[in-house]
Amino acid sequence: MLGSSHGGAGLPVTIEDIRRAAAAIQGAVERTPAKYSLTLSTTAGADLYLKFENFQFTASFKERGALNKLLALNLSRRALGVVAMSAGNHAQGLAYHAGRLGIRATIVMPEGTPFNKIKHTKDFGADVIIEGATLSEAAKVAQHFAARDGMTFVHPYDDPLVIAGQGTLALEFLGDLPHLDALVVPVGGGGLISGVAIAAKALKPEIEIYGVQTRAYPSMTHAVLDTSPQFGGQTIAEGIAVKTPGVLAQQIVRALVKDILLVDEPQIESALVRILEVEKVVVEGAAAAGLAAVLAHPKLFAGKKVGLILTGGNIDMRLLINVILRELTREGRIQSIQIAIEDRPGFLAKIAAVVSEAGGNIIDVHHDRMSAELSAKSATLGLSFEARDAAHAVDIRGRLEHAGYVIQGKTPGERTTARLYRD
Repeated sequence: MLGSSHGGAGLPVTIEDIRRAAAAIQGAVERTPAKYSLTLSTTAGADLYLKFENFQFTASFKERGALNKLLALNLSRRALGVVAMSAGNHAQGLAYHAGRLGIRATIVMPEGTPFNKIKHTKDFGADVIIEGATLSEAAKVAQHFAARDGMTFVHPYDDPLVIAGQGTLALEFLGDLPHLDALVVPVGGGGLISGVAIAAKALKPEIEIYGVQTRAYPSMTHAVLDTSPQFGGQTIAEGIAVKTPGVLAQQIVRALVKDILLVDEPQIESALVRILEVEKVVVEGAAAAGLAAVLAHPKLFAGKKVGLILTGGNIDMRLLINVILRELTREGRIQSIQIAIEDRPGFLAKIAAVVSEAGGNIIDVHHDRMSAELSAKSATLGLSFEARDAAHAVDIRGRLEHAGYVIQGKTPGERTTARLYRD
């Protein structure tokens, strides 16, 4: 448990700051819809309401804070331009609105930033520099340019004006759905959860605010608990893969956030695919973290009215395809098997006929004739097929075995999605 206070006294951003931000950015950013999801609610055992920030023009909530910061600059500061470091969404939001306002923007992006985010940032007219292995290293480069050229450094999360801009999201969410009991917010640097917590607690002091981080990058969790985190590994939630959370955000999180929940990569992947299947919208990994946390902690949210923020939709298409295929495999809907066969014409056709008659769809085939363990007249047939669900896949495998074919190895898909979620 973290915050126990329900007030915002002494914090660096106030509800009045957020209301001023809402007035400033009105009409220039989308007032995104919020809706109830019956199917996801049934799955979670809680009433889930989604806020579609992926419907912003740049497909991310980051526009809110970036625009609020830009509008606060005087003419002389605007003339010198702005600079920022970003892994993508802050870059696009800042580049887009800077371009609208005639302000030159320079964005330093760390190595490994998804290509689609680099392309979109350039398309919005920003000068993009790829430098630094991490976001922290990219920040040092951006601050160097700011000092050298007099540009305004626009921090993606540790800035009161940016935090206030992000908080406008909660004004809308609770304005549309005042009966919410809890909000679950993805946390990277902490700008979003800070603004959301201040606004939500001012409007409804009893509301519970939960953060969620990927277990690979639990920076805010360890910062507020004053422990030493271990970072590591790749994550599809690169938008919240931040090693150093904001100083201002830490203060706000300690005061107002009830707890921060950690989720694993398979849980995020599964949640992303569920949102795609159920809501028919594309979200990025960070945006799926909230649903992943609710599904991972069913007792915590049981029976509550919970608001989830779909923070963005900027995911690389190749990564999205990979996530979908991995989840289908995890659920047993795609299976890869190996069958020892005689290496002569007709065997593949016979096996394909069994799969087809069972209603399966063969998606990949390959032969291995080089195994020293097999006779020179034998081969291993690798077969990947698609089924309606795990039970259908078991039926297809059973029919192959009934036809006399020996399937080698352990049954794929035994670890189903349901087993990934434990309270």
